[in-house]
Order: sequence, then C-alpha cells, then structure tokens
Amino acid sequence: MTASQPIADPFLSVRGLRKSYGAFTALENIDLDVARGEFVSFLGPSGCGKTTLLRAIAGLDPQDEGSIHIGGRDVSKAPPSERDFGIVFQSYALFPNLTVAKNVGYGLVNRSRPRKEIAERVAELLALVGLPDQGEKFPGQLSGGQQQRVALARALATSPGLLLLDEPLSALDAKVRVRLRDQIRDLQQRLGVTTIMVTHDQEEALAMADRIVVMNHGVIEQVGAPSEIYGAPRTPFVADFVGHMTFLDGVLAGPRRVRVGGIEFTVAEDAQGSVGAPVRLALRPETARLQGLDDATPNRFEARIGELAFLGSFCRARLEPTGSSGLVISADVPANAMRDLGLAEGDVRPVAFPPDSLRVFPGAPS
Repeated sequence: MTASQPIADPFLSVRGLRKSYGAFTALENIDLDVARGEFVSFLGPSGCGKTTLLRAIAGLDPQDEGSIHIGGRDVSKAPPSERDFGIVFQSYALFPNLTVAKNVGYGLVNRSRPRKEIAERVAELLALVGLPDQGEKFPGQLSGGQQQRVALARALATSPGLLLLDEPLSALDAKVRVRLRDQIRDLQQRLGVTTIMVTHDQEEALAMADRIVVMNHGVIEQVGAPSEIYGAPRTPFVADFVGHMTFLDGVLAGPRRVRVGGIEFTVAEDAQGSVGAPVRLALRPETARLQGLDDATPNRFEARIGELAFLGSFCRARLEPTGSSGLVISADVPANAMRDLGLAEGDVRPVAFPPDSLRVFPGAPS
C-alpha cells in the first residue's frame, strides 16, 4: 500500500485522516495531496471508503482524527459552508418545485447576490453546460443527462475552488454516460477547477482523471496517473481491480525468472525473495502475442486454444499451455488478428507474453 506523494503548495491537503463508525474503520491514516486545477478520481469497490473520504473533505461527515487544508486554510473543523466547494450528488438532488434557472441560482440567492448578477451567472452556466434554452423548465421535464448537467451548473454557480463529484454518472445509461464524462472533463479543463470524483467505474476513472486514488478497506492502495495504475500496479488488489488480469501461482527461478508449472517466464523487474520463494505472476490478456513469434521470442510457449468469447472488437481466448495440466491463461485477440490467424477452438498455437508486460507479487500460492 502507498500514500500520495507530497505536492508542493497543494490546493487540497489531507493528513492522518481517520474515520470510524462504531467498531468499523471506514478510513485509516489517509494522506493525500491534490494540486490546484487537478482532476483526481477516488476509485474502488463499494465500502472501500471513497465516499466517506469525499464527505469528510466536504465536512458533511467529519473525520475523527486528522487535518484537511483547502486553499491553504485549515478547514478540519469548519462547517461545510466555510469550505469553498461545490458538490454534485449521484441522485442530482435538484429541487423538483424550482425551475432549472432557480436550481442553478440557488446558492447565489442564499448569498444575497444582486438579481441581475444571478440572472447573468445562471445564463452563463446554462450555456456552458449546453442547456441555454432550458431555464424555465422543471427538472422533471429533463432527461437524466440534462438533470446531471443542471446539477453540475448549480455546483459551479458560486465559483468554488473545489468541485466534488459523488458518482455523478452512475444513474445514466452507457451511451449518455460516455458522452457526459467527456463533457465534464472538457468543462473542468476549460475552467481549471480542482476536481475530485468518486467512482467505482474503472473505465470512467481511466478516461477522466489526471491521477487515480485506488482505495480498499479504508486505505489508499496506490496513487498515480491512469497509465501507471493500469500498467504498473503496485499491489495485487490494484492489478485485479483495474482491468482484467490473470494471476498464476509460481516460484522464483532466478534473477528475473519465474517458473509456473512447466513454463519459465522472464520478467523485466527483479522480484523480492530468494530462489524457490512463492510468487504470483500477473498477466494482462491484451499483452499476449500470437503473431511474429520464433524460437528466440522471450516467454514463448505452446498452448491449446480453449473457449473463444466474442467481445466485439476482440475475442477473449482461454489458453491451456501444453505440458502444464490445469494451467489457464486469458488472451485478448483483436478481430483482425483472429481473421489473419484463423484461430479456432482446439488449435495449438505458439503464444508469448513480453517480459515488460508481466508483474510479480510476493505471496504463497493460493
């Protein structure tokens, strides 16, 4: 497990945050820095603590221990109204009896801003989120995607320094979700507002965030750019949760060598432990190579093609290495490669996984 690396002059700084509900520990010693203008996603399964952390930052569910600084101010004990944030909830939380315009301007009205200023700001925000002509409608007259954009406009109305998004897209269908996530990311970049988004959707986090905070059981497992989280997971949990991964039980066979069944793999990084120590070898299915292989190709082995699952742009193949009874590895084969190779269930083909695509984790075989 790893904490966030400190950032010079962060906009948001969290130190030693702990939160419990009775005997249940929701957050344990959380340290995190977020830079000004950064888009950070809290990613993890249900119950991992990501929403609890977001609510603690907002002051909606205060921490038991630890400090929170926003924009250089210590807000650890400040009420939500003094924390300079806007928030978008999963349920939108729009007022059904108010028009779209009045929903967007609600925070400005509470701050007693002049009527003309409110009208101008509401018009500006509705244009910004692509709803310039919807101000007189009520939320119930809008689609789910439109309602979410109204909620986003309302959160931005007071020009907050921090924008908090609590699973903002989870209630939408797949196509609307993809379209709206692109719009939110584009809007965030144009405005430069520091943003934190909670999600359990790994694709959403990978597509939108500058950095991802992967959480599990109330702790931070890893913080990094999407490419780092996906390509260089530091724990088995991160490797398994983000993307699809095959785990194989094996032993260290030497420097940068791992033996799994009858196959000896070369890996790019030194693994911890002595020769014979148990390890878990992790392989991404899309890194499998089935073309252009010869006897000198690293990590080449023969495998029987088991079940082929058609998944649109690729097929997921169940590989059963010959001479290693019970060993099963997944491989994703692009549709054009399927045609070129003429792959069929029952074929025996050479397969290889490049050394730099393999990850090794310590641990006893399961």
